[in-house]
Parts: sequence; C-alpha cells; structure tokens
Amino acid sequence: MKTCVQKKISSFILCIALIVAIALLTTGCNGSSNEGRAPASEQVADTQADHADKAQTSGTDSDTQSDNSISDDSQTSGNDSDTQSENSTDDSQTSGTDSDTQADSRVLGEGSTQFTFTVADSDGNETSFEIHTDKETVGEALLELELIEGEDGEYGLYVKTVNGITADADKNGTYWAFYINDEYAQTGVDSTPITEGDSYLFKVEKA
Repeated sequence: MKTCVQKKISSFILCIALIVAIALLTTGCNGSSNEGRAPASEQVADTQADHADKAQTSGTDSDTQSDNSISDDSQTSGNDSDTQSENSTDDSQTSGTDSDTQADSRVLGEGSTQFTFTVADSDGNETSFEIHTDKETVGEALLELELIEGEDGEYGLYVKTVNGITADADKNGTYWAFYINDEYAQTGVDSTPITEGDSYLFKVEKA
C-alpha cells in the first residue's frame, strides 16, 4: 500500500516538475524573441525620423542649389553690366574722338560768300575753316578774322603768321606758301578775289 502511494506522489511531483520546466522554457523563448525586437511603435518612430532626416538633407541640397543658382546669376548679371559699362565707356571715348575731329573744322565769320581755308603747319598737321564773309579778297577776309598777320611789302602783304603759327625765312628758313585749289597761287593773298566754292591753303615750306 505504501509503495503504491509513494509511486503516485512521485508521479505527481514529476508532472509538476515537467509543467514548471515547460513554463520556464516557454517564458525564456518569448523573452529572447522580445529582447531582439523593438516594439512596433518604436519602429514606426524610427522610420519617421529617418524620413525627416532625408527630407532635411534634401531641403539643404535644394537650398544649396538655389544659392548657387542665385550666385551664378548675380555674377553673370554683374559681368554683363560691367561689359555694358565698358562698351558705354568705349562709345563715349569714340564719340569724344569724333568731336575732336569735328572741332578741327570750324565755321568763322558772317557773310553771303563762303570758302574753305586750310592751314598746314611744318609737321603736316592741318586745320580747316569754313569762312563766311562779305569781303572781296581772301586777304581781307582772313585779316578781318585775325587768321593771318604780316607786313606790307613790294609785292603786297607778306604773310608771316597764320592761325598763330609764325614762319620767317630770315629766322628759321621757312615761309608760308599760298595755294588756290591745291595749286600754287600766282597772286598775293591780299590781291586774290574770293571765288565761291574755292579752297585756299597756307602751308609752311622751306625757303
């Protein structure tokens, strides 16, 4: 009888031990599985954080590209402005040169008769004038406008100074030669009648 009871107790204890062992094993497996895996809410939060970081990086890249684009456009615009400014300066200089050239041709006097008078110095530089006068001779018109100065001689007015430039054969071996329509004049300037449309030239030459 005792042996039978002892066997039953032993079986009962063994069953309890098996149940406890199974429970411990089950708890251990679940614990390991849970330890290796983060809760679903945390995984969602991590994913959102990753997307936020990517969005910030993308925004930074866009801002950088925008800044570079604005900078490049500004520099290009500045270069264009500089180029335009330089072109404007060149145009102004060209215009100034044209004005200087035009200034060499001057209109002097008043009157119904018009002729061209040119002065050529010893260096070959020429200055032209458009003369308007009512005088009858070239000499009278030029004397009135104080373009020539000289002395009365045996053959009329001997011109020594033209447009402020002096030529004297006795001092520097040069004189003022008088030309009519590019031909050496056969008359003195004070005895040469004015012909409408003719051109008259005084040129420094060696005596």
